[in-house]
Amino acid sequence: MSDSIRLSIKSMYTNLSEKEKKIADFILENPVVVGSNSINDLSETLEIAPSTIFQFTRKIGYQGFKDFKLALLTQGRSETEITIHENIYDSDSLLTKAQKVFDTNISTLLDTRKFLDQVALEQALEYLKDAEAVYFFGVGGSEIVATDAYHKFLRAPLRVHHSTDYHIQLMEASLMKPSDCAILISHTGRSHETIEIAKAAREAGAKLIVLTSSSQSPLALLGDAVFVSIAEETEFRSEALSSRIAQLSILDSLYVILMFERKKASKESMAKVRKRIAKLKAT
Repeated sequence: MSDSIRLSIKSMYTNLSEKEKKIADFILENPVVVGSNSINDLSETLEIAPSTIFQFTRKIGYQGFKDFKLALLTQGRSETEITIHENIYDSDSLLTKAQKVFDTNISTLLDTRKFLDQVALEQALEYLKDAEAVYFFGVGGSEIVATDAYHKFLRAPLRVHHSTDYHIQLMEASLMKPSDCAILISHTGRSHETIEIAKAAREAGAKLIVLTSSSQSPLALLGDAVFVSIAEETEFRSEALSSRIAQLSILDSLYVILMFERKKASKESMAKVRKRIAKLKAT
């Protein structure tokens, strides 16, 4: 597996059972110990059945514990060792606290970049190019990301739509056509409202592009093209805060790729917007 074990576990973490999360946490915090012990040793330490540990390694993409341990040892300590990037202390200066927040965001972007997939990018580009209309959906904090994307894609040669109200989003999704494309954003991929919107868009025959931090979430499983954002949770920040940075960057990437693909029409569209906006600027 080309991606680090840490990132693979992170992308599936929210869908793990409590016992599986206990196994995952121990692996992330003690990779060297896990790499030098047997499955029975790990079972005794965690007080979890060997069969559960074996199934966990299968769930994250390995043939079994031996295959997983070999990958763990091959990757080496530098890749598998968990890093708490923010790790802010009361004694830190204001500048240090701010710098550690930046470090966390930078780490989130680097981790998410490793999960970018060529096939998903190609699929998303085709859906956007062929779309009669593109709709941006998200609730709560994800709605802010959807609004930012809508504001950005207004400059593209596309018909784009976005509402901040959930009920209107649901109505829009139900009225979509097979020629339309929906971009759905949810950190957990388990937001009931966003899943309902996705189901409505799916029933209408539209293509679904999904941005989430959980590759096996219910929302991700509904998507035609899925992008995974990776984020670390810290004491005063939920994962959703860091994942927002990653999701904005994924959407930036899709926007730039589309604009390059339809360069002539994009230039014309941007020129119209800039000409109109320029009239509002102070002289």
